[in-house]
Amino acid sequence: MHSPKSSNASRDQRGNTSESPTFAALGVAAEICDALAARGITHTFAIQELTLPIALSGQDLIGQARTGMGKTYGFGVPLLDRVFDDADIPELDGTPRALIIAPTRELAIQVSGDLEVAAAHLPLSVITLCGGRPYEEQIKQIKAGADVVVGTPGRLLDLCQKKHLSFDKVSVLVLDEADEMLDLGFLPDIEKILTLLHGNPHQTMLFSATMPGPIVTLARTFLTKPVHIRAESGDDQQTHSSTRKITFQAHRMDKVAVLSRILQAEGRGRTIIFTRTKRAAASVADELAQRGFSVGAVHGDMDQSARERSLTAFREGTVEILVATDVAARGIDVDDVTHVINHQVPDVPMTFVHRIGRTGRAGHTGTAVTLVGYDELSKWQIINDELDLDQPEPPQWFSTSPELAAALDIPQGVEESVGPPTKVLGAPRRSGSNRRAAADSARASRRTRTRTRTRTTRQGGRR
Repeated sequence: MHSPKSSNASRDQRGNTSESPTFAALGVAAEICDALAARGITHTFAIQELTLPIALSGQDLIGQARTGMGKTYGFGVPLLDRVFDDADIPELDGTPRALIIAPTRELAIQVSGDLEVAAAHLPLSVITLCGGRPYEEQIKQIKAGADVVVGTPGRLLDLCQKKHLSFDKVSVLVLDEADEMLDLGFLPDIEKILTLLHGNPHQTMLFSATMPGPIVTLARTFLTKPVHIRAESGDDQQTHSSTRKITFQAHRMDKVAVLSRILQAEGRGRTIIFTRTKRAAASVADELAQRGFSVGAVHGDMDQSARERSLTAFREGTVEILVATDVAARGIDVDDVTHVINHQVPDVPMTFVHRIGRTGRAGHTGTAVTLVGYDELSKWQIINDELDLDQPEPPQWFSTSPELAAALDIPQGVEESVGPPTKVLGAPRRSGSNRRAAADSARASRRTRTRTRTRTTRQGGRR
């Protein structure tokens, strides 16, 4: 088990320390170093410093580091280097030499984009194959040359089964977010893809922020004498120390009012609001838009083009608020998210880790807020115990509670609405019944807020 030295060195714009080794010093090809340097990336993160020497040698490995700490280039840089200039890998002929499998379309697109940056000066192609895109377009990409393929399991299998894609010459295999990839839902697809490599020798690398013991045991069946690398000590928290965590109990019907006030906090920038369900994501996004907030949404009821528009607008800053289900938790590579808000408590502790890992990334500070519904307290207590958060009974706050305003730097006197209603970016056109349902929800929310204010006033009088 490896762990890096602690360092208080100054950080560059990507969050790497100036005292850490450069990519060039670790033996990365000059073409890749130049491409990264053009984006201001010269020094390595801890996970990159530890994995590069091993990965460049062709050895199998398991890489583990918290979200936002550089895992993509931890496997992407050595993968590109080996495909470009390793004598053990056959000469490029337009068929895949490297395969990266990701659990979601959003993550596959993000990984592919990062690799294209690093490969800008290399004579090789990187393509993305995932659902939600026309087959014909992807088949043309494959025929034009596909040296490095990034994709999701379902689409990769479809293209292979239809004889459009072959993995016969794959020399490097990467499973990104391996804990999810090797979960029971993905294991059959992974096993099928492994058979498509036809036993040809290849390097396998597994990367993730979390790697539970049973998953490590399962993963070792796919690897040959792997080195397990963790980029933090075993005593480190699984969540970023740079992230301030604020947790409280909130009434279900008061949650949107709470969100409206948090979104007006001092210093709030780009913000992701996570929900458990697609219906909740659509409803929360719509209610915030009705209050005048500029908001985008990402959930499973949206088509792929709408989801990509929302994610692009969020990355580019066109909208600063994104309401998302967990499909987006592992596919948003934005370093300066200031706030993550859990509108609903996730079902498992590791989902909580991945959600709040969207903030406090790459040297930035962040704030993670969790709204625990009265019926969600048992779920929260499991997360609290598993992650040792030391808050088994969060306080009960309302949208009008002075404790909420003080904890999140919310200016005095803010209203729930900030302007005229807007349209949710990426939202489908609503039918009349949907509009009526949204109006009914808004009226119910207003009635609850009135009751909440009355109850709070009465409690104040009893004091």
